[in-house]
Amino acid sequence: MLIFNVLLQELRDAYANLGPKHEKEINDLMNSYKKSYSEWVFILRCGFGLLMYGFGSKKFLIEDFASSALTDYSVVVINGYLQQIHLKQVVITLAELLWDQLKMHGKTTWENVPKNQPFNTKSMDDLIAFLDGPHLEDKECFVCVVVHNIDGPSLRDSDTQQYLARIAACSHIRVVASIDHVNAPLLWDKKMVHTQFNWYWLHVPTFAPYNIEGTFFPLILAHSGSAQTVKTASIVLQSLTPNAQSVFKVVAEHQLAHPNEEGMPLNNLYTFCRERFLVSSQITLNAHLTEFKDHELVKTRRNPDGQDCIYIPLTSEALEKLVQEIIH
Repeated sequence: MLIFNVLLQELRDAYANLGPKHEKEINDLMNSYKKSYSEWVFILRCGFGLLMYGFGSKKFLIEDFASSALTDYSVVVINGYLQQIHLKQVVITLAELLWDQLKMHGKTTWENVPKNQPFNTKSMDDLIAFLDGPHLEDKECFVCVVVHNIDGPSLRDSDTQQYLARIAACSHIRVVASIDHVNAPLLWDKKMVHTQFNWYWLHVPTFAPYNIEGTFFPLILAHSGSAQTVKTASIVLQSLTPNAQSVFKVVAEHQLAHPNEEGMPLNNLYTFCRERFLVSSQITLNAHLTEFKDHELVKTRRNPDGQDCIYIPLTSEALEKLVQEIIH
């Protein structure tokens, strides 16, 4: 066991010290795909799902496509390379985003959802039925689901793939996903491929390193060394949006200023972020927090007053280093 741990640490050190190669060629290749963005959006609007394959990480490519070409739609991200995914929370978020779109169109009638829309009390079947409901004749009203590594370790089981296929088949959902495992197509039967996911296969080799994906095998933030912890957290945060980074910074600064408290109360966090225009609603904040939890960047616990609090499982020294040197 000792030998294994030593070898594992050597492997991690070697991986951390790998320098970038062929950056110009990779950037040129990435930029060449931008010409196809409008075509990819058209394919989604036609009801297909985009499945990207080819050598190299597709994470940056897909995120660039979503942030620049899917600005007219709500986008939810699933990181399949993580060890654990809260799929029901993802579906709840999809339902909440669709509900907001329906309200904008004046179409909020759904007999199974009261006005206070308690989606978290609904079953997966009810939530999927809502996403597939004939709420709008306008087919342009949909939520896009981005799935990095739909063949990832936390998504490979049959039940999860069946749920993903049912979600993809919903009339108000479109899926953009990537695969990397050579046997990934074996996850699906003919119905799932051609009817539910309705894949449009895109060969988009990027030759980009799997810097983010390779970090989570496994990621145990609270149990690694301080230097490794800060490095891991930095890599994760760099992959998030600026607003998400700012929300994390709010929690970090509160924790540093109040080291003896249980964390930052959720209500206080929402009020603080809303006043500074970091989030527009509780739904947006919940989406950020879910992503933090999936990456094991934050955890929750209750203070003596019974309030749920968010805290970062890092030492004060490591957290201070993260705030000062990494988060801008």
